[in-house]
Amino acid sequence: MKRFSCLLLFFISLFAKAQTDTLVYTGCATRISLITCSPGTELYSSFGHTAIRVVDSSRGTDLIFNYGTFDFNDPHFYTKFIRGKLLYFVSIDNFTDFTSEYQYEKRGIIEQVLNLSCPERQQLLSALNENAKEENKYYKYDFVHDNCTTRVRDIVARFCLDSLTTNNILPWKGVSFRNLIHECLDKAGQNWSKLGIDMLLGMPLDKKISNNEAMFLPDYLLKGFDSSHFGKKELVAGKITILSPAFQTSTKSLFTPLIVFGALFVITALLGFSQSKRVKIYFRIFDPFFFFLCGAIGVWILFMWLGTDHLTCRNNLNLLWALPTHLPLSFLLHKKAAWVRNYFQVVFWISIALLLSWFFLPQQMNPALMFITGMIAVRSYYLSKKS
Repeated sequence: MKRFSCLLLFFISLFAKAQTDTLVYTGCATRISLITCSPGTELYSSFGHTAIRVVDSSRGTDLIFNYGTFDFNDPHFYTKFIRGKLLYFVSIDNFTDFTSEYQYEKRGIIEQVLNLSCPERQQLLSALNENAKEENKYYKYDFVHDNCTTRVRDIVARFCLDSLTTNNILPWKGVSFRNLIHECLDKAGQNWSKLGIDMLLGMPLDKKISNNEAMFLPDYLLKGFDSSHFGKKELVAGKITILSPAFQTSTKSLFTPLIVFGALFVITALLGFSQSKRVKIYFRIFDPFFFFLCGAIGVWILFMWLGTDHLTCRNNLNLLWALPTHLPLSFLLHKKAAWVRNYFQVVFWISIALLLSWFFLPQQMNPALMFITGMIAVRSYYLSKKS
């Protein structure tokens, strides 16, 4: 249940903090910084977090502008989240309270002091305060295009540094959103969560991204600001490590989707040659359950594509193996009708075609799902020959 809840909260991965009602009204006696928080051990924290710090020496205030706040106590929270209608908002937090939570979670915090002139700081502060007003603070969250990191990226560029130039920070040419998400999940050892994400998120995640788009993740915004300049000035005047991460990264495990599904495929394929009565009884139980599960996943993928506002869930090629029609057919496997055999014959050839084109598809499919597709092909073949 805990893992399911973490996967459900994937789109909330840039963690939020508590809301206060304090606003900042000041100008040149301030220091404005980008705050980047390192990833944590849970899925929702695997991508880190971004915020803006404003220190006003004349007033003695030290505040955090956080674009990743949401109301978890909303009675319709899960419904809104699943349908892609959950609103995030800007909150202002005390810096000491902000850091205490990350210290408790043993996560790191890096501060990049922005090299802004007095007019630029005043303009940015004015924009931050305007954003934090009740009538302006809410926005519709999108994981890759409009999140708490992209909001910080855009407000700095839009209101202060129109001539901002950033050197290349892409790890390789042609990198996609999915590649960068995989990078974070691999570091966190989130193999099963990576599988779930790859199943739910479709072709929009495989778009080849620009330098600016890569900064939807906190670590890449940090790299981007380090590599940015405007005019003859560097954007970052200095970097400070406020907290060093203290937790150990997850160790590699053999219990991964690739190994588990690979072993299951080999067992299923070998048992298919057996004429044992016990094996036949086993498949009478296995086949309905297996195709019911694949069909249920297909229905869920189709709902996330057509029934929600999540743009990254659209055009999902996982529907080629997780056919929603498997769901009703799983209850009819005992029938010896010709149309049932014909159905599984079609499924067999679809599965074979999918496997042959796996590495040429416009959507990067999780490699563990090759074994699931292989099992569908094997069992569909036997069901199509059933007399």
